[in-house]
Amino acid sequence: MSAVEEGPRRGLAAETCFVELAFLLPGVAAAVDVLVAHLGGVSDISRFPTVVPGHPVENLVLGILSYLAVGAVVPLALLLLARTGQGPAELGLRVPRWREDVWPAIGIIVGGFGLTLLVALPFSVLLAHHSGLFGQLPTGHVPKYYIIYGLAISAITAITEETLVSGYLLTRLEQLGWTPRWALLLSLTLRTSYHVYYGLGFLFTIPVGYLQKHRGLTRPIIAHFLYDAILLTISILAS
Repeated sequence: MSAVEEGPRRGLAAETCFVELAFLLPGVAAAVDVLVAHLGGVSDISRFPTVVPGHPVENLVLGILSYLAVGAVVPLALLLLARTGQGPAELGLRVPRWREDVWPAIGIIVGGFGLTLLVALPFSVLLAHHSGLFGQLPTGHVPKYYIIYGLAISAITAITEETLVSGYLLTRLEQLGWTPRWALLLSLTLRTSYHVYYGLGFLFTIPVGYLQKHRGLTRPIIAHFLYDAILLTISILAS
């Protein structure tokens, strides 16, 4: 894919900024809110929203419906890419194949867990004595069928983040003449920005984000989904 000429370049640059801001601002704002609440000692933060107190099934359904808003920018990004010739086939969006997509995705998450553990080792003392530096969203005590919620938000998150960060952004940066190294660095920076509620734990997202770089979108989407789904399922079952 070649870089575009100077005239269309300005339009693509403005479009890219708009799409990424529309995607990032709500997530970053929510992450900052959670981080500030965590540092302020608020203990009742939960990953699962309570819209109707005392009605877990209704909360599950309403929580999934409200979380769909996270992916609202995805259709716009795909439409804009299609208008410049990057349709689903060009982006590598297809029905998953075991050899090309699923097995490599499993390899990515195994490598991601391994690298995350390696990154965590130097911070083991901080984790033991300064746990407040590493924020998280607890699941609380929820019914086991909330695994459905975990799978749903894992799928929405994976499709949204990989389409907008690995697909749309990297495609546009290539058209704007960015080198692969700088484009990947920016994508990793943006990817970690909406994980600031982890505190220093945002560092653990970098290895996984790096391994998920891939020209086709199907493989990183599956890898991202499996990674999040495994963690959420374990959290729900352990609750």
